[in-house]
Formats: sequence, C-alpha cells, structure tokens
Amino acid sequence: MKGDFDNIPIVSLAGLADDANSGDRSKTVAALKEALEVSGFAYLSDHGVSEDLVERMRQQNVAFHDQPMEEKLKLKINAFHRGYMPMSTSTIVTSSVAKVTKPNRSESLMFMHEVPEDAPYAGEPLQGPNQFPENLPEVRSTALEYMTQMTALGARLAGGIAEAVGLPRDWFKEHFDNPTLFLRLLHYPEQPDEEELFGSAPHTDYGFVTLLKQDDVGGLEVRNKRNEWIPAPPIKGTFVMNVGDILAKWSNGRLVSTPHRVRNLSRRDRYSQPFFYDPSMSALVACPEEMLDKGETAKMEPVLYGDYLLERLNKNYDYRKKAS
Repeated sequence: MKGDFDNIPIVSLAGLADDANSGDRSKTVAALKEALEVSGFAYLSDHGVSEDLVERMRQQNVAFHDQPMEEKLKLKINAFHRGYMPMSTSTIVTSSVAKVTKPNRSESLMFMHEVPEDAPYAGEPLQGPNQFPENLPEVRSTALEYMTQMTALGARLAGGIAEAVGLPRDWFKEHFDNPTLFLRLLHYPEQPDEEELFGSAPHTDYGFVTLLKQDDVGGLEVRNKRNEWIPAPPIKGTFVMNVGDILAKWSNGRLVSTPHRVRNLSRRDRYSQPFFYDPSMSALVACPEEMLDKGETAKMEPVLYGDYLLERLNKNYDYRKKAS
C-alpha cells in the first residue's frame, strides 16, 4: 500500500547489468516496482558506479566549500542554473507537502549537462556553460567523470522502471535523447533545532529520478502515510534513489513521489551529492495509453518537460525571482 512503510528497502541492481540473465532481471524489476510503489525510495546496491569516484567527488565537494566566500562567489550562479548558490538562497515555495517560509540552510555548487558551443539549442533556457573553479581543476574532471557514470546508471534504471510499470524496456529512451542532468554539491552546516528551519525543507523532487550519495552524517528523513518521518541513514556502497514528481505523473500515480527533508542536528558539517536524471527539455510527458488498464484514464495533461521544470525553478530560487 502506498506510503505504508517503516524503512527503506535495499534493491540490488545486479539484475539490470547487461550480462544479467532474464530471471535475475525479473527479480530486480519486481523489487524496484514494490519499492517505488510503496515508499518511492530505495537504497541501490550493485549499481556499477566506482566507489573510488564517489569518494573523490565527495572530497572535491568539501574542498570547494572550504574555500573563502570570495572564491566561491566568483562562480555565482548564472542564468543557465549553473554555479554557486550561497546559504539561504532557495526556498521551496512550490512544495505540495508543507508551507515553506524559511530558506534552506545549505549552500551548493550546481552543475548540469555539458552543452557544446555549436549545439543548435545552445543559449536556450538551461542550455549554457557550466562554471568550474579554476583554482581547483580536479572539481571539473571529477564532476564530468561522475556525471558520465551516473547518466549511464540513470539510463539503466529507466529501462527497469519502464518494465516495472508494464512498458517495453526501451520505452523511455526517446524522451532522454538529450537528458536534463543536475549534479548538486551540497554543504549543510550544523543547524539549530528550530521550528520550521531545515537544511532542506519538506518537499518532493520535480523530475524523473534522484540518485543521492550522502556522507556518514545522516539527516535525511522520508515521510510515510502516517505522517511519521522515517530516517534514511547512509548505507555504505549504496545510493538513495527516489521517484520525482514527473515520473509519478508519467506512471499515472502507480509510482509515488514521497515527501522528504533534511535536518542536520549532528553538530557536524554534512555534505551530499544528489544527481538528478531527467528527460530532455523538449520531451512531451504524457501517460502512455498502453500502460492504462481498461477504463482507466490519464490523470495528467501532457506537458513539455522544459516548461514544467522552468516554472518550478523560477519560483524556488532567489536569483531567478529577481531576474523575472
């Protein structure tokens, strides 16, 4: 039953590997289906992403945020949503699960997919250059390598998710021919235990799937249908995956986008690196008729993913509100 959970399951992705047999793949797809229908969250093991790379990305996250503010502000976020966002500059006003009035107690460095200068779509909304710190060259090389491996993981997951909702394995592929990618290097300082103050306020994610790597501090919590906040502590060797709103809509509500939040009461700095694997900006998101049961109708109106995404970004980030 949706939302009826007290913990987040661990799902091995070994069955989604290219050389996996059909029986193992069926088991993995069934486990994904159950997890994403009930809690919308899963710990992913056997994911194929190098743990050495994950650790190097964490180290570069720490190195960037350890710099003086004047260095970080050299990369202040640009109109293409790439760059540094100082503390308390995002407020999740589009949250459907809480009335959020206080900005998030976090700072971050945002990267997105690389856009070739000669690409026909270069210069369009969210289609511009990343900003990398020149004084920390390993941030760039590590981030690009990390995004390459995470994109491959996202594509494998999309195939498993398609099968979990009764579609052909490659059904989502055409909607991700130029995927919208986000890698956010987050730093959450220790926060006071103050009402309505969060590192990340209660919210659901906008997109398709989120793949989160946390450090060992903890602080992530997921809300079940009894309005209980269930801790999602770090588990070595796993990513935390969750369903985003657009996937929940695409699946006609079969898969659930679940509220979550971050509260860092540990008296330590917390670092995390969520990766968001989303459709192409030009993708038309519409519930597939072949997925619907007899007599079932689509709950969502078709929407261009780019329009949907921009509307949310424009409402939630201070720099975009000022620009508009």
